Amino acid sequence: MHSHLLTLLIFMPILAVPLILLLPRKSHGAIRITAAVFTGIQLALAIYLCAIFTDTGDFQFKEKYNWIETFNIQYYLGIDGISILMVLLTPLICFLAVFASWGINKGVKGYFSLMLLLNTGMMGVFCALDFFLFYVFWEITLLPMYFLIGIWGGPRKEYAAIKFFLYTLVGSVLMLLVMLAFYFKSDPHTFDLTELANQYKNFTSFGIIAFIGLYIAFAVKVPAFPFHTWLPDAHTEAPTAISVILAGILLKMGVYGILRICLPILPEATRSLAIYLVIIGVINIIYGALCTMAQKDMKRLIAYSSISHMGFCLLGIGVAVSGVAVVKDAVIGLNGAVLQMFNHGCISGMLFLLAGVIYDRAHHRDIDGFGGLANRMPLYTAMMTLAIFASMGLPGLSGFVGEFLVFLGAFKVNMPATVIAVFGVVLTAGYFLWMFRRMFLGPLNPKYANLTEINGREMFTLVPLGLIVIFVGIYPMPVINMVNNSLVRLLELVAR
Repeated sequence: MHSHLLTLLIFMPILAVPLILLLPRKSHGAIRITAAVFTGIQLALAIYLCAIFTDTGDFQFKEKYNWIETFNIQYYLGIDGISILMVLLTPLICFLAVFASWGINKGVKGYFSLMLLLNTGMMGVFCALDFFLFYVFWEITLLPMYFLIGIWGGPRKEYAAIKFFLYTLVGSVLMLLVMLAFYFKSDPHTFDLTELANQYKNFTSFGIIAFIGLYIAFAVKVPAFPFHTWLPDAHTEAPTAISVILAGILLKMGVYGILRICLPILPEATRSLAIYLVIIGVINIIYGALCTMAQKDMKRLIAYSSISHMGFCLLGIGVAVSGVAVVKDAVIGLNGAVLQMFNHGCISGMLFLLAGVIYDRAHHRDIDGFGGLANRMPLYTAMMTLAIFASMGLPGLSGFVGEFLVFLGAFKVNMPATVIAVFGVVLTAGYFLWMFRRMFLGPLNPKYANLTEINGREMFTLVPLGLIVIFVGIYPMPVINMVNNSLVRLLELVAR
């Protein structure tokens, strides 16, 4: 079973699509249950995989078969510590997103089929070790997300969907060009990411250009300044569950691409340009936080906060690469970046789910339009408090762990950048407390005197993420042990 475990993980959601398409159009309950069962099986497989996974620094559970032999293209899968957390988080978020989509009543067949296809594409990205296969899975995520926003989104859904599509497509074209350059410069020609890393000297002559092309492709997904403007529109218009997937998983594909492809294959270019990753990371943190403070729409505020928090990932990568030759503990920053990917996926997932809960009841997300919700919805307020404090980086919650490790790794390498980035934590506290005060404190707005408390299904989607946030915040070592050896190995490749 282990020899095909990754294939099962990737394609389990697709197995549900023919069943869903065969069901009667009006059998909404059966369609939802089918999607839940297959994503539940996928989640169970991912938990089992994590239970037997030990980070040795090498790829495990590898599957390698010739696919298009003429061009040396292979179906090559494998995971290590860099990918393991995302292999767990992706099925978890997608499973919870199915239950968050229970209220979808328009085009139910198409909605869940596209969501399951999106799930497969994202899982494939985190498991692929052949660049061509990686690119195929990367592109598979584009169309489902476009239609999920463009058909089931809000009033400006077409604009948001097209903007998302165009930004991502431009990045994909740049990635395709670099992939072709790698193929023709390698000897023998290959798309194997492990072999390309071994042949890194063949790419030195155009390394800077290749890195910039790949960086733009991945920065669009992160999203990094100045390629971030599609994200607030996409989040604002997307259905709740799709916003959860977008923030929880899709953004992490950009950071993962930098770690998996740029660092091991282009080590010299990465070292040369690492300072720019630090600068852009700091810009993301501060600029994203300042933009967040100006938002009055709850989902838009959370979207801009994601831009700010993803800046910590870029900062962690940049300082780790910058200090790889001079600082013994350079890997600390990289640990922080990978943990921030995972932690932000859980926390932002909670925040968007909570935004969806209040929107379903009040039919708007205007922060100033509420007031005193704590008096009417104490359980909802408690869950929001947990998510907000975690996003603020309160000690004892998971958000603190990732940010602290980034600061710890950055301090010796680039103290000015660390000092500036720390102010992002202050700004984060400012905009979240501002939102909390307006929505939850004070007298209850009479207009919302009849709002119902959060229900059991909605709590079911929030509790698993909340437990992870608390557990990782209190005892992060099991998570760190799952990634550290692979990150040490990655920095050894960068330092060659």
